Amino acid sequence: MISAPLDLAASADRLHQGFSRIYERHLLSALKRKVKYKLDRDALPLPLDARGLANLDSLRAYDDVVTAPLHGFDGAEDYYQRASAGPLLGDVELPTLILHADDDPFMPASLYDRLPDPSPAVHLEIARFGGHVGFMEWRNRRLEPWLARRISRELKSWSSPAIPWPGRAGSHLTRSGS
Repeated sequence: MISAPLDLAASADRLHQGFSRIYERHLLSALKRKVKYKLDRDALPLPLDARGLANLDSLRAYDDVVTAPLHGFDGAEDYYQRASAGPLLGDVELPTLILHADDDPFMPASLYDRLPDPSPAVHLEIARFGGHVGFMEWRNRRLEPWLARRISRELKSWSSPAIPWPGRAGSHLTRSGS
């Protein structure tokens, strides 16, 4: 999993703060555009009109009146609680690599401090830098994608018992300067 929003409430809160608001506004604008098209054609079972949609100023507000009711949840909090995968990390049985960056604008840096310990099958790797799925590194005096190399290495370790996988070695968390 790469930059996985395992705690949807924490992600919604993070997106509503500081520089991350730029991302929130962009996402919200795209979501509103799609919903407005359907609202204009009475194609959604929502008690919402174009003016109400335009007044939604956060992803949390949008999730409360659009996402949650459309998918059978009792509001944003119910949706965030029931749809977040973070609480299930301790139950993962298959080898799983989670890559996260401390500077991800979609999630708080302390995200994994708030979640339960992962199972032995999970290896959590936290990079200092990487943003949201933007893991790059300087190699040979050029900026190159670190993510593709890292995923390739992981897949090779899963397919070859000769290559140690961090989960088998017992470590569940590594930090890197990438």
